[in-house]
Amino acid sequence: MKRSHYLFLTLCLMVALVAPQAVARDVAFLQTDTVEVPAQKMNRSIKVAVVVPHQYRIYPDTKYPVVYLLHGAWGCYRDWPHKANLDSLADTYSTIIVCPDGQDSWYLDSPIDPSFQFETFISYELVNYIDTHYRTYPRREMRAITGLSMGGHGALWNAFRHPDVFASCGSMSGGVDISKFPGRWHIADRLGDYDNNQQRWIDHSVISLVPTLEPGQNIIIDIGYDDLFFEVNNNLHEALLQQGVEHDYTVRHGDHNWQFWVNSIDYHMMFFHKIFAAEQ
Repeated sequence: MKRSHYLFLTLCLMVALVAPQAVARDVAFLQTDTVEVPAQKMNRSIKVAVVVPHQYRIYPDTKYPVVYLLHGAWGCYRDWPHKANLDSLADTYSTIIVCPDGQDSWYLDSPIDPSFQFETFISYELVNYIDTHYRTYPRREMRAITGLSMGGHGALWNAFRHPDVFASCGSMSGGVDISKFPGRWHIADRLGDYDNNQQRWIDHSVISLVPTLEPGQNIIIDIGYDDLFFEVNNNLHEALLQQGVEHDYTVRHGDHNWQFWVNSIDYHMMFFHKIFAAEQ
């Protein structure tokens, strides 16, 4: 065999061995879009990671439910895609997963800072963008929202205040009563200092919304025994029981960390999937 033929065959073999891995990486890459979504109320754009099932690109007529997945304080829209296998979860549950950049906003409409109107962004502007640009079921029953820490507060806050938008919601290690933590995590930048605005802090805590809740939402909450938010989550659980609001509440061994949250997201996705499947 000529040397040139030998080198050619060797090169072909190397390509054949590498190609499947390259294709796998390409498919995974194609499952995640990074988009800039206009936030008109804030007069700027917000980065968002959108993870679609791999079959989304293959079957152009299929629609999908959506889970909005929120990060915690000091985080960004890349946190969940980098820490958890969202590609696999999107495939397993045939669900679009949307990870917006929360920018330490606590996902509220700040009464003191016009550039931080994240409740409006999450519950209206982002939902409308996703329903317009992706093949979704554009109704509340096929939407869920959940998140970790600050994102757990944000998910319940937006869902409880907008039950017409989100039929299902969850919280992982959520900071569900921010009034108990003055001076922490830039909350004062959104609501004003605690000493002069105590009632505002109380009013913007998830637990304060419980008396306004009515039946009709699917709620999942979990917390670790060693989590700094363990007590406020137990308080929320008791308040929901007293209000007669059905919810799944789980306490497991664990702390306020990614090991706990990456485990939690599996339970939340399964919980939401059962609801989506029943609605379909």
